[in-house]
Amino acid sequence: MRSEEEANRAIELYADTVKRICMVHLKNRADTEDIFQTVFLKYVLSSQVFESPEHEKAWIIRVTVNACRDLLKSFFRTRTVPLDQLPERAKGQKEDYSELLEAVLSLPEKYKDVVYLYYYEGYKAEEIGRLLGKKVNTVYTLLTRARHLLKEKLEGVMDIE
Repeated sequence: MRSEEEANRAIELYADTVKRICMVHLKNRADTEDIFQTVFLKYVLSSQVFESPEHEKAWIIRVTVNACRDLLKSFFRTRTVPLDQLPERAKGQKEDYSELLEAVLSLPEKYKDVVYLYYYEGYKAEEIGRLLGKKVNTVYTLLTRARHLLKEKLEGVMDIE
């Protein structure tokens, strides 16, 4: 682990480079800040011995690029669309996704957790069971009940199958 002085020196030297690389890849200030923190945390925790300042800079750049790529490949990122880019309905109106979000958020906590972990984070039922300390069949039951509740809440509001 590196000292605070080493970390501050690296941040002073490479902060602009890391931020520029992130903005080029991510085109998003919030994600850029997240990756910035990740890169310098990895730097502080790394025991890598650098042969020269150029070697250190190359390492920082490589870690930054890899972190950006990992974020762009993440399950959540590849399976979601920003709200302003939602697909248009055949009628020319946008689906009322705010109703869907509101319905999911209004679910009881036990359902909300499994829905989030399953649909948004991409966890399998077995993994959710381990995370929440529940049996796999309980997770499947909670998902089924949550889907049923969502269907009831959203009938007539959205095109639900």
